[in-house]
Amino acid sequence: MIAKLKQTPGLYLLGFMGSGKTTIGKLLADRLGWTFVDIDEDIVASEQRSITEIFDTFGETAFRQIESEMIRKRVRAVACGRPMVVALGGGAAVQPDNVELIETHGVTIWLSCPFETVLRRVGKDSERPLSRDLKRFEELFHARQEAYGRANYRIETDDDDPETAVNAILNLPLFAP
Repeated sequence: MIAKLKQTPGLYLLGFMGSGKTTIGKLLADRLGWTFVDIDEDIVASEQRSITEIFDTFGETAFRQIESEMIRKRVRAVACGRPMVVALGGGAAVQPDNVELIETHGVTIWLSCPFETVLRRVGKDSERPLSRDLKRFEELFHARQEAYGRANYRIETDDDDPETAVNAILNLPLFAP
């Protein structure tokens, strides 16, 4: 296992909505014997309202501030030596403060799939406020690719079997003895 992961045992999964961060993250954490957290679930629990409600009531800027605080909270736990797989929200990797924080406290893995796969998985999900307008949704997908591309590793998740992605992650050089 690489020294960076030994020092700060955090794996941060990033990627666009529908890329499999939660599904793959849960399986990966289970295989590693680590804790799994989903930042969006942390936000909903903390705010006692859905992501959609937060976006509709307070706007995206307020949501991003809450998201950054939840990430800081989880990174503090990782920095204290608690191994964790963290599924980040789709926009978290675009925020420079979030990127700096996660890059210093673990390893980032981009779960990547084509837009067609995202569209098939997410569609016009009313629980995902940024997917309501299909044209803007696709523009957002393409706009975020550069930010995701800064991750330490990239795993393709076009295959609908999450075990394929988990196995690919576990075969990365960071897990070499």
